[in-house]
Amino acid sequence: MEKEDALNALAALGQETRLDVFRLLVKAGKEGMAAGAISDALKVRPNTLSTHLGALSRSGLVHAERDGRSIHYTADLGTMQVLVTYLLQDCCGGNPDLCAPILKMASAATCDSSEAC
Repeated sequence: MEKEDALNALAALGQETRLDVFRLLVKAGKEGMAAGAISDALKVRPNTLSTHLGALSRSGLVHAERDGRSIHYTADLGTMQVLVTYLLQDCCGGNPDLCAPILKMASAATCDSSEAC
């Protein structure tokens, strides 16, 4: 991951509604959610949600796919994994054993919300 990509992803998650959307989509797993269902679940107006989903999509954290008249969104856990790896790649002054508990927690959290594990 390039530094600019990491900054874009972190900026996308650095807003309360976008973080809520991403976490909701992580919980939804591979099934994802339609934009209307996200709007209802988070009580966010559709036009406001559209702006937030656009920012998450541009950062690569969320993917959109048209499903008839609605758009279905899923979290991209691969992008999140690359982001976390980027943030921790030089962890603890070259002593990766110190980061092992963090990486193990991140892996367990991802596996709890994804069938890919």
